[in-house]
Amino acid sequence: MVDRLVHVLASGVFFSGFMKDFFCLPRPLSPPLHRITMSGSAALEYGFPSTHSTNAVSVALYSLLILRDNPSIPDNQRIIYIILAALYATSIVFGRVYCGMHGFLDVVVGSILGVILALAEWVYGPLTNQWVWYGTWIAPLTMTLAILVFVRIHPEPADPCPCFDDGVAFAGVVIGIEVGQWHYSKTSFGWNAPVPATVPYSFQSVGAVSTFLRFAMGVAIIFVWREVAKSVLLKYLPPLFRFIGRIGLVLPRRHFIDARDYKSVPSHLPDETIPPIGQLPRMIRRGRSDSVGPQSAADAYETLAFRERKRRESLGQEGMSPGSRSPVRSPLGQENGSNNVNNSLGGYVQQQQQQKLKEEEEKASEETYEKQERDMLSQIEKPRVRYDVEVVTKLLVYSGIAWWAVEGTPILFELVGLGAGQPGADR
Repeated sequence: MVDRLVHVLASGVFFSGFMKDFFCLPRPLSPPLHRITMSGSAALEYGFPSTHSTNAVSVALYSLLILRDNPSIPDNQRIIYIILAALYATSIVFGRVYCGMHGFLDVVVGSILGVILALAEWVYGPLTNQWVWYGTWIAPLTMTLAILVFVRIHPEPADPCPCFDDGVAFAGVVIGIEVGQWHYSKTSFGWNAPVPATVPYSFQSVGAVSTFLRFAMGVAIIFVWREVAKSVLLKYLPPLFRFIGRIGLVLPRRHFIDARDYKSVPSHLPDETIPPIGQLPRMIRRGRSDSVGPQSAADAYETLAFRERKRRESLGQEGMSPGSRSPVRSPLGQENGSNNVNNSLGGYVQQQQQQKLKEEEEKASEETYEKQERDMLSQIEKPRVRYDVEVVTKLLVYSGIAWWAVEGTPILFELVGLGAGQPGADR
């Protein structure tokens, strides 16, 4: 059941990010809105649709479907679970609007996407699991190739956006889960009940001390794997990518530097998904931020476009003043006396002066707009350099994390005496 919940979350992050990078619609303008967030990278994403709304609605709906499928739960508990699920979803959805991170269209479309993904997993998830558990190696290979295709066709956004990073990380997690579950179900270490590839665990047989040791060992293994695998891959993948590029198989992506254009990759690139251990205390102590003003290039261009539209509307209204609406009549050809000629010449000269003044105002306004653009873009934090090998590195690192979770550490626990079942036990 946990793997199906991971599928719901992964599909929510990936497909909402897919839509964000496809439409490239910014978040609501700030100012006038204040943005309240505890995430440093969330404000750098596009706004449509809301990933938080997608995941909140999908998880709540999927939980309610599980609740409906278990009639043995007492009615009073059932009511409590329904209320909790509803509060969870509505608080996050409306909270995103309250925090100034999304508009109503963002959360509505995100919620609809969450409903679709939850229903799709509920209907087709069991079939996929059966195919992986009882199938040959073709099943995980097919799943892996399908996920890689989705990663490859992920839209390239107009501006650097962390949506792709989050989607790639979750894609790697799903690959690791499918490969790990398939192989673990074929070993003698897992239980076959309630479903194949069940990790042996019972608090009564394991105990509190062993449970704590399992948890500590599992977390330590994940962090060690992440550090070691990331360093090794960032060191040895660039030469491989250069060789692939020489034979014409390079697959460039916007905002990522080709391996042929750099010599080496820093071994400790920042990772917003799972930060290094040294950054955890700072993240725990970090409070919420209340920001006003553009926080990304998309925000800046949206603000500038809004100001430009207002400026043009203002100039258009000035151009429609009573003096400017009077038609220009040439003084030549007037035969109604010298007064008419003088009046026409005076009107012509006055309108020429107004036109010249208007052109000067437009020129000054253009210069002001360009200065505002330079000043605003200079305040935006420049995105760091991105390397093409980071995509494959993230896929492999997070695939490994998921594999350790569903197969690697369960086998290790059995081997070191922290397990709950004997190898080969069919429970």
